[in-house]
Amino acid sequence: MILAGVTQRGKPGYPWLVFLHGFSGDCHEWQTVGASLDDYPRLYLDLPGHGGSAETGVAGFAEMSQLLMHTLISYNILNYWLMGYSLGGRIAMFHACQHPAGLDGVIVEGGHPGLQDIDARQARQISDRRWASRFRSEPLEAVFADWYQQPVFASLTEEQRKVLIALRSRNNGPRLADMLEATSLAVQPDLRPALTARDFPFYFLYGERDEKFKALAAELNATRHAIPHAGHNAHRENPDAVAASLAQILRHRIKDTL
Repeated sequence: MILAGVTQRGKPGYPWLVFLHGFSGDCHEWQTVGASLDDYPRLYLDLPGHGGSAETGVAGFAEMSQLLMHTLISYNILNYWLMGYSLGGRIAMFHACQHPAGLDGVIVEGGHPGLQDIDARQARQISDRRWASRFRSEPLEAVFADWYQQPVFASLTEEQRKVLIALRSRNNGPRLADMLEATSLAVQPDLRPALTARDFPFYFLYGERDEKFKALAAELNATRHAIPHAGHNAHRENPDAVAASLAQILRHRIKDTL
């Protein structure tokens, strides 16, 4: 079993860029940003329960990491950078902390490193179970209309919310619910210790209007990039600035290896 994905060619000798979307996204989510990085071969994946991987499921982060590893092997990807947004960022951080072969670095946009106390985990579990129940039983348009009212999405305009609600409502509700529960923050380990002791380059991007993840970024042993004129969904709200940050990071890290 491997994840569905879309590949785009790059120049010989350049490492692969492997893109992981956020919850309810798909392999198209990063392609606008990735198009400007055309020197690099790129793989845009559909996470379990999403897009072409809608019928693929995982039981948790360890199984997700194994599935990602098998997928990369199937594409003969030997050296790669992981780039993940939100849920994809959390998966990228967990995977990187397993010390996989071939990983050159990690770039995360708005990914949570993990909850640190039991009360926060219990509250998140209750919340995610409620959302999962709604995804399984209600029209997706109604669920996403409420989903995008959460404080983390406060910077979105009404038009941006409408676009996202229409786009995300193409998903399969029960499959989304399964993935939401399997990869809930309630079951994700706190990755801060492992990220502090890491042996790979680690960069963290966040929208300058995203106060929650600006604060989380300050807790991490990572090189931080604030994306102007953007909130939590920075790669959609300001794709040019995100692409410029990625290009800068990659030029700096690999210029001496080519």
